[in-house]
Amino acid sequence: MDLTLVTKISEYEWKIDKRGPMHVPAIIYGDEQLLIEMDNKVAEQISHVAALPGIVGSAHAMPDAHWGYGFPIGGVAAFDPEIGGVVSAGGVGFDISCGVRTLLTGISLDEFIPYKERIADALFYAIPAGVGSHGKIHLNPAQMDAMLSGGAVWAVHQGYGTKKDLERIELRGQAQGACPEYVSNHAKERQKGEMGTLGSGNHYLEIQVIEEVYDQNIANAFGLNQGEIVVSIHCGSRGLGHQVASEYSKKMLIAAHENGIDLQDRELACAPLRSQTGKEYLGAMHAAINCALANRQILTHLTRQVFGDLLPSADLTLLYDVSHNTCQEEEHTVDSHRKKLFVHRKGATRAFGPGHPELCTDLQHVGQPVLIGGTMGTASHILAGSKKNKAFSSACHGAGRSMSRTQATREWQGKDVRNKLEAKGISIRCKSFRGIAEEAPGAYKNVNAVVAATHNAELATEVAKLKPIACVKG
Repeated sequence: MDLTLVTKISEYEWKIDKRGPMHVPAIIYGDEQLLIEMDNKVAEQISHVAALPGIVGSAHAMPDAHWGYGFPIGGVAAFDPEIGGVVSAGGVGFDISCGVRTLLTGISLDEFIPYKERIADALFYAIPAGVGSHGKIHLNPAQMDAMLSGGAVWAVHQGYGTKKDLERIELRGQAQGACPEYVSNHAKERQKGEMGTLGSGNHYLEIQVIEEVYDQNIANAFGLNQGEIVVSIHCGSRGLGHQVASEYSKKMLIAAHENGIDLQDRELACAPLRSQTGKEYLGAMHAAINCALANRQILTHLTRQVFGDLLPSADLTLLYDVSHNTCQEEEHTVDSHRKKLFVHRKGATRAFGPGHPELCTDLQHVGQPVLIGGTMGTASHILAGSKKNKAFSSACHGAGRSMSRTQATREWQGKDVRNKLEAKGISIRCKSFRGIAEEAPGAYKNVNAVVAATHNAELATEVAKLKPIACVKG
C-alpha cells in the first residue's frame, strides 16, 4: 500500500480521513511493513465501505486485510438501522459463518506421536473433504429446515456432541432470527448431502501442539498447557452459504437502486436493514450461520469418534467456536451513546472482552477465546478479547493471503509442498495436489506478524501459539 493514502495514528493504527462520499473515516491496523505489503485496493475498498448509508464510528480493516468482494477481507463496519443503515451480502462474504473451533485433548505431544499417522489416516477417511464432497448424512426438507433453525443445538439433539459444547459456541450454538423459508430450494439442494464435510480451499482439520504460552493466567482459564495437543477445525456453511450470498447479492443490487443508494462499487450491493430485502437476507444469513455451526458440531463428533477408537485417553473438550463471516446485531458505544448496531465482520473475528454478558461464566474474567488459523506449515494462534473493545470488539481471522490461488499454483507444485511439510514433521492428507499448491504457506502473509500487530493494536491479547502436527484438507 502507498503510505501516502493513510495518516499514521500510532505504530499500529492508520487513518483514512473522511472525504468525498465517506460518512466516517476508515482505520487500518498493522505495522508499517504489513501496510506496505497490503494492496492499495484495501484502502480503496474500506473507503467505499465508509460511504455506505447508516455506517457509524469508523470502517475498519484488520492487519490481515486483503482485497475481497466489495468489502476487503478483514473488513469490519457497523450500521445503525435508526438512520437508514444497510446490510450487505458482500460485507458478510460468500462462505457465511466460516469459522474455527478448537478442541482440547489433555494429552502431550509425546503421547500423541505414536498415533499420529493412524489418526491422520482415520480422520481423512472419516471426514469427507474437497470440492462438492458429500457425507453420510442426507437431510430431507423437514430435517433441513430444522437444522437451519437450530444450528449446533439441532446437531446436539441429533446426538452429535453434548449440551456442554453449546456454552463454548458463539451465540450458544444457535443464531436467533433464522428463516429457512428465505433460503432458496437450490441452496438447500446443494447442502442436503454436505453436512459433516470439510470443503476445500483454506478449510482444514488440523492437529496442533501448544508450542508457546504468552499469557499464563488466560491460558489457565482456557485450559491451555504448553506441550499438549489440540485439534482445530476450520470450515463454514458449504454450498448453502455460497448460494445464499450469490442470490442476495443480485437482489441487493436491485434494492440499492430502488432505495436511491449510490454505490461506489456494485459489489457493495446492499439493502436497508428495515427493508423487505434486508429482512429476508438477515433471515437467510442467520440460517446459513446455523448451517455452519451444525456442520462444525458434526465434524467435532466425527473427530471425537476417531480419537475415541485410537486414543481414548484424549478428552476433546471444546475450547471455543467463533465465526469470521457474519453480520450480528450487537450493542456498542458510539459517540458516548449505547446503540444496537448491525456489525459486519468479513474475514474478521468477534473478540468480546472480559465482562461481556454474552460470555459464559467461566470466561467472564478473561474474555472470549479468539482463534486465529495459520497455514499448513506455519503457526496458528489463540488470543483473548481485549478490554479496549476496539473496532466493535473485532480482531483478525488468520494470516491473510498475499497472492491468489492461481498465482500459487504457478509458484509451487503440490507434491513438493507436501514433501517439504512432511520433512518438517507435518503429516498432510489432501484430496488433490492442486489444493495443496493453492494453500502453500508461501501464499500467505506472516501470521506471527499479523497476530503481533493485532496484540499491539490492542484488538486482542496473545495467549498461545500452536504448531501444526498433522493436517487434513480438501
